[in-house]
Amino acid sequence: MKIDLYNQKGEKNGSLELPKALFEVPYNEDLIHQALIRQLANKRVAIAHTKTKGEIRGGGKKPLAQKSTGNARQGSTRNPHMRGGGVTFGPRSVKTFEKDMPKKQRRVALLSALSEKARANQIIGLEGFSLDKPKTKEFDTLIKKLPIDRNVLVVLPVKDLVVQKSVRNLANAKFITAGYLNIGDLQKYRNVLLFKDSVKKLEETFTK
Repeated sequence: MKIDLYNQKGEKNGSLELPKALFEVPYNEDLIHQALIRQLANKRVAIAHTKTKGEIRGGGKKPLAQKSTGNARQGSTRNPHMRGGGVTFGPRSVKTFEKDMPKKQRRVALLSALSEKARANQIIGLEGFSLDKPKTKEFDTLIKKLPIDRNVLVVLPVKDLVVQKSVRNLANAKFITAGYLNIGDLQKYRNVLLFKDSVKKLEETFTK
């Protein structure tokens, strides 16, 4: 499969060959959904936390006399039915939402989503981007010249501070290195701006 290749000025400059092993994988909606749910679940952090009866301070003194008050007998203000007491079966911050999924299935899901982007002509090739210092305006101008709809995921071969700092302030763009490509970003961003050298890095990471 071939995609259009653009230069830094936003001009079309030939085509970029994409390897079949990465960009011609059959679409598997079930695996993509499973991988996405797993990633979102593993990012989830339990924030709500309630204290049990044993964690509430105080309660050492008997709140009421045992008899002669007309009230029910009470042994401690820390009991769950007392105001300010502990909570029974409440949410705890130690809870984990982690889900597991075989590595091979995660890889198939990722490549399936990547291949679907290629079939939908949502992957755009870029020869490279080099500046003396980061300039968000320059990268924004480049994006506007390319056939990008709504938002874009910029896939770099390796860390590049100039490109990263030029992209990070754009509301409709995000950068990521090829080795960290994931199902969540592929589903969130409609277009993928793929640096030419990133293809080799993707092959090294996901086909071996």
